[in-house]
Amino acid sequence: MHLSDHNSHAPLSASACGPLKGRIRPPGDKSVSHRSLILGLLAVGETKITGLLEGEDVLRTADACRHLGAKVVRHADGGWSVWGAGLGSLMQPSETLDFGNAGTGSRLMMGVVAGHPIVVRFDGDASLRKRPMKRILDPLLLQGAQVLEQAHDGRLPLVIQGSSEPLPVEYKTPVASAQIKSAVLFCGLNSPGQTTVIEVEASRDHTEKMLAYFGATIKSEPFGPHGRKITLQGRPELSPRVVNVPVDPSSAAFPLVAALIIPGSRVVIEGVMTNPLRSGLVTTLLEMGADIKLENQREEGGEEVADIIASYSQLRGVEVPPERAPSMIDEYPILAVAASFAKGATLMRGLSELRVKESDRLAAVAEGLRVNGVVNEIIGDDLKVEGGAVVGGGVVETHLDHRIAMSFLIMGLAAQKKITVDDETMIKTSFPQFQSLMQELGAHFS
Repeated sequence: MHLSDHNSHAPLSASACGPLKGRIRPPGDKSVSHRSLILGLLAVGETKITGLLEGEDVLRTADACRHLGAKVVRHADGGWSVWGAGLGSLMQPSETLDFGNAGTGSRLMMGVVAGHPIVVRFDGDASLRKRPMKRILDPLLLQGAQVLEQAHDGRLPLVIQGSSEPLPVEYKTPVASAQIKSAVLFCGLNSPGQTTVIEVEASRDHTEKMLAYFGATIKSEPFGPHGRKITLQGRPELSPRVVNVPVDPSSAAFPLVAALIIPGSRVVIEGVMTNPLRSGLVTTLLEMGADIKLENQREEGGEEVADIIASYSQLRGVEVPPERAPSMIDEYPILAVAASFAKGATLMRGLSELRVKESDRLAAVAEGLRVNGVVNEIIGDDLKVEGGAVVGGGVVETHLDHRIAMSFLIMGLAAQKKITVDDETMIKTSFPQFQSLMQELGAHFS
């Protein structure tokens, strides 16, 4: 089986356009999509999913679920069904689980595998092979899993031997990371006792909400000023559910910011998840003076959802506090674009996590801003962006990072000169319809 690597680059340019107008529904949330497939695998019976993000990352997780014994089917109407093997009944896969570029899928599945007596080889593309896995593996080893093979310093490719009796643990995460927390909880599902995760800074809570929705006994309570303590009872009866995946706020961020920076624009983005632990970008943009309204607020599949209306706004620079980082970690590249068009300077603090994303996202953002004439500075783990009129005209190196690619294409729609990204092929990992939906609103790409 060949591994997924990007050999052919496909540059794409964006140039200034008139006002963006219309209603769109971007793809489903990536975090909820991965978890709905995984929980479908662990429940017995048919889990029905609508709105699943059909990006490459999520399709890799669907494949992995098949290899572990689930029947996963896409229906003609775009809905999906997962017939699960059930907790404790996963199959030994006959081949490597290749996760492509999917950091979330691979890390969550390591937790699942660690709690089952099977041996599984994990691999991915060149970008995923560079990403740190040790902080996921460390707690799984405490829970009884073994790492039989690994590349340098716990990187992919690696082989995990899971445990038939995962040990009940209390684990304090070293950084605010939903992926570490989720891996520990997924492993703890098959433990005969109680698994506790303590976070000093709360990270996104989709795993806890969805575990409860599928029937697990799980309790989340405050811990200190910003943290959470999550307690899971092992060996629950997980029941199959119907999951309506809400729109990914990280994908909605691109048309949202585009509407704010292109004069005369008014865009409605339907069905966006408004989970407070994911809404840091909207909070920040409102502080910057953005005209953003939430309508039709409701709950779907345990998550809060609303339609977002965004209109052109005169933004001003602000200081973004470090404790907000976990609630908007994927949105800093597009926030940096918004900041480029704001009046005055924006200071984003505490961005160390950006250094270990699909690329060193902090360095990539700073360089992309620089080649397009935006004055900026990295000060320790902070990024300072000077706003004003964006000249553009640069070619941005994306480093195989979908969010860098989309952020700078949005910048090009409002800059004086066109902006080119060196490669747009990886945008399909999270937002396959990015180009077509933006063009529906009036964007210019070439």
